[in-house]
Amino acid sequence: MEKEMVIDLLLQAGSILALIFMFLFIFDIPRKTITKLSSYRNRANFQAKHHFVRGAQLLAQARSPSNSRSAATSLAKQAEEEAEKAISLDSKDAAAHILKALALDVQGFKTSALDSFNVALSPLAVKSLSEIEKGDALFKRAELRLRMNRRGQMDSVIEDLSQAVKLSPDNALTFCLLGECYEGKKMREEATTAYEVALRLEPKLAAAREALDRLNS
Repeated sequence: MEKEMVIDLLLQAGSILALIFMFLFIFDIPRKTITKLSSYRNRANFQAKHHFVRGAQLLAQARSPSNSRSAATSLAKQAEEEAEKAISLDSKDAAAHILKALALDVQGFKTSALDSFNVALSPLAVKSLSEIEKGDALFKRAELRLRMNRRGQMDSVIEDLSQAVKLSPDNALTFCLLGECYEGKKMREEATTAYEVALRLEPKLAAAREALDRLNS
């Protein structure tokens, strides 16, 4: 008797499941669910880009030489907040992390800025950058490391810049900074080559010209 009741319950459960699947199929629920999820992702992506653009505008204002220090800091803080909003919507977008890094740098938070650059250049996020964009990010991280003046950073800086010139070979400033690093390590031949490339790319680059004159004197 109990065995028959169990069989009846199983049959009823199977019938209910069959009806549920039939309902989902008839009303196209799976496809609609996927469409809604896709729509949500697109909407989130659009919102992330909106926050990024707004943050970039605020950062440009913060960097204006006409601003006072307090005004620049306030604008940079707002840019950082917009970058955070973009990151919350799309954490794999390296551009938002770079924006955050630059905004933090303007505020004077160099260690936190370096952390954000590291996230942007991590395997998870860096795939969202083009080669030129990655090269530019490596240049900015190297520049920040130099300004932080930490011991033992020079090799890391040179590694970043060496990658940067391969990814973005038309950036004269990257070659010039690489030359400065080589010069600082007494690598005269490498420094001269880097400065010469910088001048070929940007003949009016005074820093490279002065460095070459210094090395050849």
